[in-house]
Amino acid sequence: MAKRKEDAPPAGSPAWMSTFSDLMNLLLCFFVMLFAMSTIQEEKLQAFVAAMNNTFSIFDAGATAIGDGVLISNGVSQLNELDEYINSTGVVADSNDESEDLDNSSSSREELEKILEDQQLQDNEELSEEVEEMLQELKIGDEVDISSTAQYVQLTMNGALLFDSGSADLKEDAKQILDKVGTVLERYGSGIIEIVGHTDNVPIHNARFPSNEELSSARGLSVFYYLVDTTLLDPVNLRHAGMGERIPIADNSTEEGRSRNRRVEIRIYNPS
Repeated sequence: MAKRKEDAPPAGSPAWMSTFSDLMNLLLCFFVMLFAMSTIQEEKLQAFVAAMNNTFSIFDAGATAIGDGVLISNGVSQLNELDEYINSTGVVADSNDESEDLDNSSSSREELEKILEDQQLQDNEELSEEVEEMLQELKIGDEVDISSTAQYVQLTMNGALLFDSGSADLKEDAKQILDKVGTVLERYGSGIIEIVGHTDNVPIHNARFPSNEELSSARGLSVFYYLVDTTLLDPVNLRHAGMGERIPIADNSTEEGRSRNRRVEIRIYNPS
């Protein structure tokens, strides 16, 4: 009986190649459809390209970049870590964006604070002019000095005008001046009004005032009580303090300087 010849192998590519090719074509069509349906934003695309370039190093310098790339140079085995690379790239990009946002936010905040401070200074300068006009109309403009900052308008009265040396009891003439000052303060009573006493650096030590701290505090408190008793000012909005000799405005080595340092300041914080 004749021996049967073995079947010859089929010509052409293996059968699985056709299935694989069909699968690749379907995937290609699928991604083309996704791309056609998507909207590409230029800024995000550029950011993605830059992130990919920095991470994988495969967009610039051709073969050299491929050789130095983090992913390509370490072989295909790195594909399993692709998600980690992409996530880390996103974290780096987000960190850079957050840093830029913080810098821009800090700069914007500083600019805003400067604008607000300038506006407050301008408002208080206008308020200072109003107060000065009122004091002139009341004929006490020479007894009260006016100044202003971005925080408040300040009325300064000489200590000798209000008190005898070493005393915290108001003079009778001082009460007449404070009556007129009180009418001005009532107009701005909706804001905070602070009364601060100051002394020179000449030490004081007696049964009533052991130091200049107590004397300055007592003088500020005397003006506070008088204004509470004689005006419509709400005591809730009034503050008082004593700074002793700690904040001089003149040279304590001269009598004229010490006289200027003995003072009471009334600060009007702009209600607006």
